[in-house]
Amino acid sequence: MSNLEGLDLIRSFFVVAEELNFRRSAERLHLDQSALTRRIQKLEHSVGFALFERTTREVVLTPAGRAYYNDNRRLLGDYDRSVEAARSISAGHSGTLTVAYMTFAAVELMPQAVAAYRRQRPHVALRLRYVRTQGQKILLANGEIDVGFMLGPIEHSDFGSVTVSDEKLCIVARQGHRLLDLPEVRAEDLAEEAVILGDTAEWEFYRWRLDDLFGQNGVALDVQFQASTSIAILGLVRAGLGVTILPECLIPALHSDLQAREIRQEGFSIETCLAWRRDSKLKTVLDFVDIVAGATEAQAR
Repeated sequence: MSNLEGLDLIRSFFVVAEELNFRRSAERLHLDQSALTRRIQKLEHSVGFALFERTTREVVLTPAGRAYYNDNRRLLGDYDRSVEAARSISAGHSGTLTVAYMTFAAVELMPQAVAAYRRQRPHVALRLRYVRTQGQKILLANGEIDVGFMLGPIEHSDFGSVTVSDEKLCIVARQGHRLLDLPEVRAEDLAEEAVILGDTAEWEFYRWRLDDLFGQNGVALDVQFQASTSIAILGLVRAGLGVTILPECLIPALHSDLQAREIRQEGFSIETCLAWRRDSKLKTVLDFVDIVAGATEAQAR
C-alpha cells in the first residue's frame, strides 16, 4: 500500500469515526457505501485489528479503533498543515527570499523594492545580504542567494536581469575645490587630480568601469588613496586629500561641506541591475522580479 493510498484510507476512517454511520460518511466522501466499506476493511487488514464494531443498528469504535483515532488525529493534522504550508510556498505567499545588494543599491533601490514586496507578500521572510557585485554572481550561481542588486550590464547566459537604474557619475569634492567652479566637468579635468576610490577588493567591478570610461578618453586616474566603504572615501575627501567619483544616488547623503558635479561626458553613467537565475521556478523569486520591474517601468513613465 502506497503512502498516499494509506492517507486516503485513514481519512476515510476518520470520517466514519466522526459520523459513526457509513451512509453519511459515504456521502461526505462522495463514495459508494460499498467502496467505503472496502476501504475500512483494507485499513483493518493493514493494521491487523478491527476498528469498528458494526451491527444492523449502530457503528461504534472498538477500544483499539478509539486509540488509533486519538493517536493519528494529531499526525493527520500536522500532515494537513504541512501540505497547506507547502502550497503557500509554491504559490509564493510564504517561504524565504534572500536578497543581495551592493553599496549603490543600499540607499534607495533595495529598500524601496523590499518595502513594495513586503506590502504584497507579508508572509515571505526576507533575508538581506550585503555582497559586492562579483561576489553576488558566485553566490547566485551556487544558489546561495535568490536575487541580487548588482552593477551591470549582466552578461551571463545563466542569469536573467532587468536594469533598475542608470545613474550619472559625479565628482565629489570639498567646498571651494577648483573643479566645482568649472562651467562643466569633463573626463580630462581629472587628469591632474588626486583621486580617492574604493579599493579593488570591494569595488572591483566599479573600478573596472571607471578605468574603461576614463581610458577611452585618454585619462589615467591618479588614485592617491583607496578605502573599503563610501563613508571612509567621503571622509578622506572631506579631509582635503582628493576628489572621488560616485553615482548620483549617493549624492543626497553628502555632508554639507561636500559638493557634487555631474561629469558631462557621453557614457559616464553606471547601471544597476536586478539579477536572478534564469532557471529559477520559485514563485517568490518571480514575484519579486515582477514587482521590481513594474516599479521601474512606472518610474520611467
